[in-house]
Amino acid sequence: MNDPKKQRHQHPPTTRLEEMRSRVRRAAAGGGPEAAARQHAAGKLTARERIDLLLDAGSFEEVGLLVEGKGAGALGDGVVAGFGRVHGRSICLYAQDYTVWSGTLGAAHARKICKVLDLALEAGLPVVALCDSAGTRLEEGVDSLGGTGDVFSRHALASGRVPQISAILGPCAGGAVYAPALTDFVFMIEGTSHIYMTSPELAAAATGESCDPESLGGAAMHGSRSGVCHFLAGSEPDCFRQIRELLAYLPQNCRERAKPVMPADDPRRVSEALGAIAEMDPKRPYRIHEVIWEIADGHQFLEVHKSFARNIVVGLMRLNGETVGLVANNPAHLSGSLDIDASEKAARFVRFCDCFNLPLLTLVDVPGYWPGTQQEFNGIVRKGAKLAYAYCRASVPKVTVVLRKAYGGAYEVMGSKHIRADMNFAWPGAEIAVMGPARAVDVLWADQIRAAADPDAARREFMAEYSRDFASPYGAARRGYVDEVIDARETRPKIIRALQFLRNKRRDAIVKKHGNMPL
Repeated sequence: MNDPKKQRHQHPPTTRLEEMRSRVRRAAAGGGPEAAARQHAAGKLTARERIDLLLDAGSFEEVGLLVEGKGAGALGDGVVAGFGRVHGRSICLYAQDYTVWSGTLGAAHARKICKVLDLALEAGLPVVALCDSAGTRLEEGVDSLGGTGDVFSRHALASGRVPQISAILGPCAGGAVYAPALTDFVFMIEGTSHIYMTSPELAAAATGESCDPESLGGAAMHGSRSGVCHFLAGSEPDCFRQIRELLAYLPQNCRERAKPVMPADDPRRVSEALGAIAEMDPKRPYRIHEVIWEIADGHQFLEVHKSFARNIVVGLMRLNGETVGLVANNPAHLSGSLDIDASEKAARFVRFCDCFNLPLLTLVDVPGYWPGTQQEFNGIVRKGAKLAYAYCRASVPKVTVVLRKAYGGAYEVMGSKHIRADMNFAWPGAEIAVMGPARAVDVLWADQIRAAADPDAARREFMAEYSRDFASPYGAARRGYVDEVIDARETRPKIIRALQFLRNKRRDAIVKKHGNMPL
């Protein structure tokens, strides 16, 4: 005879637990094996494979796994969202799943992204967005447009509060491009990533221009010409490695400092190489990286916007274990002069560092602004002012070293004392003046040079006089514009001591809504 007690505890053929596991398996499968195979055939990973590569093993916790949009017919609605850890520190992330409706953004898709962004703001966590989408979901009409706008607003609200990183891992087109553009850093994969406002077909129909996705919006173009892309990667694993490296330099949010590491380099280390560079012919070009590597802990430097506006270099390094943002003129390209692209590139990076409490080191070797009608026509006056604005408004510790040349308005906007730098050093051979000796003597002593028996010898004599009386670092030092003229070999320890002194710097902001940056 059957025991009634045992019968009461027997489970029906399909238990609630089995049903839950079945739903989870279906959602985790995305578009299914065939769609995953097509993704792999295109040289791309699936959303969940990407998350596994990016995060610390076993750390991912998903949000909204069983969400389903209107008529989508697939759990998850084309985006995987949640939180996990990188280097043991929590981050929020979302990854668009191209195997489900080509990763298109509908209302439910957008709600999942917005939920993660809201959580990131409330918890003070960095955000990583993995973008791979054919755009806005046409079938949902204005609901999909509204969802796209909701995502924009969350990214804008998060700006300056938590670090935001986007990786373009496939197509990103139309209005959807503004979501990654609103984040702090954009990564792209060579040969795979494409981001553009209008497709090649629309461009051809509207303008008659013939182009393909790579020339219109590929990684190489955005990395070198438009400046949309900050980091180029050769593959998806390389991209995720770089993202992990970048996050290691950054704080979790605007209220914290970047996590220091145990320094493995002597803070008192001097550099004979810097001494040799300081003694070079001032007309001889060199790569500024040679100076940066000598200053940084372990000679390590993470360059940002490497292929764009190469006349200026920006990036992150550590000094005595602490993260520092760097801005430096690069004499190896356009003689290190400032132009529109360089000004905007540097201004944006200065603003980022100020948002997240990263001290700024500026290395100056600038002959002035790049001349020409195209610079003037395209707004060097307005766009160049962004760099001055960024430095003036930045309240983090700011240390500047003039290496060789610092002329005219370019001297002023490159972290000078006049725009609120805290400590300013100069190498003994530095030239700080309104303009270079060669141009200055033609203005000041043109008549005397023409009247001289030997005009060339007279010109050289006047140039030497100008350099001695008007362009040496000692004139600026006498006026307090340079705090110390230093031995170039001691540049690293001098900067480290200055930053240690300034570590607890506080500057109260004027109470107002915000300034009006020259955009």
